[in-house]
Amino acid sequence: MSGWDWLIVAVFNGGIILAGLWVARGTRSSFEWFLASRTLPWWAIGLSMFATNVDSADLVGVTAMTFREGVHVVTVYALGSAVGAFLAAWVVVPQIVRAGCFTNAEYLEWRYGPSTRVLSALIQIQYRTSLLGAMIWSTYQALLELVGLSAVGAWVVIVGLVVAAAVYTSWGGLKSVVWTDAGQGVVMIIAAAVVFTAVWDQVGGWKALEAKLHAQDVQAGTHLASLLHVGGYHGDRGRLAAGWIVLGWTIIGAGYWTVNHTQTMRLMGARSLRDMQYGAVFGVLLSLPVMLVAASLGVFCHGMDGLPELDPDRLFPYLANHVLRPGLKGLVVAGMVAALVSTFDSMGSALSAVFTRDVYARFIASNRSESHYVLISRVSTVGILLLGFAYVPFIARQDHMLRAFVTLIPVFVTPLLTVYVAGVTTKVSRRSGLVGLLSGGAYGVLALIDRQFVDWPWFPAWLSERWVAIAWSVLFTLVPMAVATLIQRHAGRNRTARQPAVAERVSDVTDRARAAADAAASDWLSRTSIPAMAVGDESLGGVWGPRLAAAVMFALCVWVNFGLLW
Repeated sequence: MSGWDWLIVAVFNGGIILAGLWVARGTRSSFEWFLASRTLPWWAIGLSMFATNVDSADLVGVTAMTFREGVHVVTVYALGSAVGAFLAAWVVVPQIVRAGCFTNAEYLEWRYGPSTRVLSALIQIQYRTSLLGAMIWSTYQALLELVGLSAVGAWVVIVGLVVAAAVYTSWGGLKSVVWTDAGQGVVMIIAAAVVFTAVWDQVGGWKALEAKLHAQDVQAGTHLASLLHVGGYHGDRGRLAAGWIVLGWTIIGAGYWTVNHTQTMRLMGARSLRDMQYGAVFGVLLSLPVMLVAASLGVFCHGMDGLPELDPDRLFPYLANHVLRPGLKGLVVAGMVAALVSTFDSMGSALSAVFTRDVYARFIASNRSESHYVLISRVSTVGILLLGFAYVPFIARQDHMLRAFVTLIPVFVTPLLTVYVAGVTTKVSRRSGLVGLLSGGAYGVLALIDRQFVDWPWFPAWLSERWVAIAWSVLFTLVPMAVATLIQRHAGRNRTARQPAVAERVSDVTDRARAAADAAASDWLSRTSIPAMAVGDESLGGVWGPRLAAAVMFALCVWVNFGLLW
């Protein structure tokens, strides 16, 4: 890279980080640190959700996946994101806000009990720190290929970026994260557009790519043209119906938007329900074109002449290094750094909130001062970011980094998504949440071991295959929850027959559960839940605007999935 490239990287990202430190001034209370005092407008929420959703692992990992497997990954950013955003902003998060909760795990105690809360917190920390590992690995690959650093130099830069993100995130919390994400999101859009335009021109466009791939298929007997279609991928063994892949990606997308507190935290910081819903739609609509670009780059590589044999995870930086002139390379590196830092700060703030409220304050130290818990949040931010390095060896052994991510999703994340949605939309019993998490998690662990480590003869492949396992995970969670609910209700009827009493509705049970949880909670948790509970529904008027926006979002995502690319 030239001196101009380095200057561009420093100006863009250095300026944004300094802005984050400036915004962080004055953050004192936990309400400010965790929820930005509920002052976030829809456009800032959308830009922040986009910057968190599209990170360096996506730019590098999606290019690698589509090079190997085709564009089916677009489903998670189209249909999966649309379903997930609707579930989060219209169904799950409004219920969490009305319950007066700061985190989605806190809601699970209100709905199911303290065991479900702590399990949810630990699952979220494991889930998101594994993605931190993917981002670290993608940035390492980019620094080797695009910047030309040595291995030691690349790790030094990565640690420096982690420290920079940790400083302003731990100081300012959600407020500094959202406003820096907004700036970083703009840089990422520019970077993706620059690479895509250069590669498009070199190959000659989509029609030229189709012609080249068809010619290669005829000459070599390959099936490269199928990479251009979502319906052209049929699993690792080539025998799955494309519908299973679409279903799997849709569940993954729904889990990302609902279980992932890095996204729900932004929605919970919205200044109104309308801002929450518009922000979620805006985040999806910003993410979709950028991820279409990243997905297409992988298949465009097959149409480029003279492409050397490369690790797929090094394709994106290779493209940026060899098709761009000086100055433009700096923009791409600035975009990748912005993608990394924006997601690091988001995960640091969200997961430290989960750890502080749902583990530390609830079960370890329950009656300390406000400043003590803000300090714990800041310290745990650093610890969360460092934990991501532990996943790097596992990710490095996979064919491409997103394969590692998809492999881990059915273990605990899908059961947790099922428990959330069932808790909000159905009358499953209070005890069923823990039953569902344990049964779904047990299946996920067994399937992971069979799929990755030991091929058990008694565990059939159709039960452990990574795409089918996502759907099975939902069933292995939901069915035990239903059974537990029926058993509990039957036992309740028997007790009622022996000792007549007024039948309770599920809402009555949850009201009593909330009262019990409040009594058991520390003074700090009880005090700090008051501002959250004070947020009313004064903005519920004019609901047709957000509904129309959601309809447009769904129409566009369905068209991309089943029309444009099927």
